[in-house]
Amino acid sequence: MTSSRQSASTKGPAQLIGAVLIASILFAAKDDPQAPALLAPALLVPAHRVPVPRTVSPELQQVIAAPSDPSWSIVPKSSDEFKALVRSDADATKATLPQLRETLGVTVAQMTVGGVNAYMVTPTVLPERNRNRLVVHVHGGAYLFGPGEAGTLEAIELAGYGQFKVLSIDYRMPPDHPFPAALDDAIAVWKVAVTMAKPENMAIFGSSAGGGLTLALVLRAKQDRLPLPAAIAPGTPWADLSKTGDSYFSNEMLDNILVSYDGLLESCALLYANGQDLKHPFISPLYGDLHGFPPTILTTGTRDLFLSNTVRVHRKLRQCGVEAALHLYEGMSHAHFCINPYAPESKEAFREISTFFDAHLGR
Repeated sequence: MTSSRQSASTKGPAQLIGAVLIASILFAAKDDPQAPALLAPALLVPAHRVPVPRTVSPELQQVIAAPSDPSWSIVPKSSDEFKALVRSDADATKATLPQLRETLGVTVAQMTVGGVNAYMVTPTVLPERNRNRLVVHVHGGAYLFGPGEAGTLEAIELAGYGQFKVLSIDYRMPPDHPFPAALDDAIAVWKVAVTMAKPENMAIFGSSAGGGLTLALVLRAKQDRLPLPAAIAPGTPWADLSKTGDSYFSNEMLDNILVSYDGLLESCALLYANGQDLKHPFISPLYGDLHGFPPTILTTGTRDLFLSNTVRVHRKLRQCGVEAALHLYEGMSHAHFCINPYAPESKEAFREISTFFDAHLGR
């Protein structure tokens, strides 16, 4: 066993440089009024190569090896610039949907529910056990992306792999409709949805902003004394829109989807909140009262910028006495399980959610 103590002569160059930097910061901060913030403990991690893991499928390896999304550093300066970015992303997504619907065997019908645009996604083969069940979907996209049909991607995946009827909400979004428009639309749909099926036969799910909205929708339903679903599945939820949580720092530049909070992501958070406190419970539901929540399955990956968001929600649910399952996938960045719907890990993630729903929903 080696000693846990090292003399200066046995330390490597990176350790010596780190020690000198820390000493310099401590000396500079000793008379600074902002010293408490400057003196917060921090690790100085040297640059290093992070290889694509060989412990995942070849399909997922391709997703992990992809270059970082270049839009992460774009900060639009006007509503028109935001809308142009959203349109471009939506067009790219919609182009992939016909093939996905055909491959997974689902149909999509546009409808209006509670005055809100929505899409009913139905598998061509609907098992008897799911005929009286309904899953409500709130799409992701940083509260800004995924308008219209583009927001049905994840709903198609769950309907195809889980063989559930899925009602996907096309909620209003910034820049024209900031908070609380999305939540208002979600609750309007939920009020009607509980007349379409028994609440005990229903679930709510969504990833990223959709995961945050899933949690916020349950908080709002609790407040308004509305029926709650039998289960929920917030995937890698944006449950804290402030830059709080370890993985905002530890997985920065490692997550090839979100990449960093400091850029487009932060601008979306501020645009959505529209001057409200980012830690308002209906904006960042991690700060809400999670007592009485339905059984919950959470999904994330080891490289996810929102790993801490997901873990913190899981721990808080457990502390509130809620049944909660955390599924953590090797090598995945943010919502990789939605990016390539044909990867074995993606199929596994949606089938885990489906199995969880099947165990908790009535018939």
